[in-house]
Amino acid sequence: MTIDVVAAAGRIRPHVRRTPLWRVEVDGRPLALKLEHLQLTGSFKIRGAVNTLIAKGTPDHVVTASGGNHGLGVATAAHLLGMAATVFVPLSAPEGKVRRIEAAGAKLIRHGASYAEAAEAAREFPGVYVEAYDDPLTVSGQGTVGLEIVADLPEVDAVAVAVGGGGLVAGIASAVDGRLTVGVEPVNCSALHNALAAGAPVDGPVESVAASALGATRLGALPFEVLTSTPVTSLLVTDAELLAARDRLWEEFRLAVEPAAAVPFAAFLAGTVPGALPCVVLCGANTDWTP
Repeated sequence: MTIDVVAAAGRIRPHVRRTPLWRVEVDGRPLALKLEHLQLTGSFKIRGAVNTLIAKGTPDHVVTASGGNHGLGVATAAHLLGMAATVFVPLSAPEGKVRRIEAAGAKLIRHGASYAEAAEAAREFPGVYVEAYDDPLTVSGQGTVGLEIVADLPEVDAVAVAVGGGGLVAGIASAVDGRLTVGVEPVNCSALHNALAAGAPVDGPVESVAASALGATRLGALPFEVLTSTPVTSLLVTDAELLAARDRLWEEFRLAVEPAAAVPFAAFLAGTVPGALPCVVLCGANTDWTP
């Protein structure tokens, strides 16, 4: 199965929001902000979930594992499409995300100390398993973010996005018609950076305030394949930088996002995102906000 972002866009259009693109100026430089944190469920993850469930024929029961946002996307997609869902989360999953998954109607099971342990248990559970990032249907759904960016701002020349397991960054890279995709990660939570350095996906540490959203121990095999065949740059930011970026998004623009969503904006503030008119994707807002 190949990545088909255009087909995914047609499938998901009746069920998800087309999120706004906001052109701003920051420190004297032009920037576009893709406000994907305003998506249903507060995250881009519902795009891949809806695309997967429809493409799989809307099965009666689906199961997945998640650090939070993907599980909420699957739970909400299943509810919209009339299916039952079971979501495994690690014991470390934030309470705010767990609460929202249960409110969406899914059965929630806490298991393991990490996403990887939760996923291992979930794959043994009855139901159609929905991959978080290493699947063409998931990647295609997430790539619809990129289609919207290019349609709304054809002159954009680089798109910066936070990276966890790689589904969103690979989808966007597949959708932006050769424009540069910039994958940004926290130091010590850097699956893409580690994979590019090693020449293959490898296990790495998951130690960051953004780990609940970006906490994949290794990049997916499919995202790695995509990201080594398209124009991609890998950047790192510190936790201090991403938290400062999150706070600035609130203070300057009144945009309340979770730490992971501020990661690419932190790179822009550091001056490392290239391009005359880049776009930063604010990918999620599932946090219990405390300014």
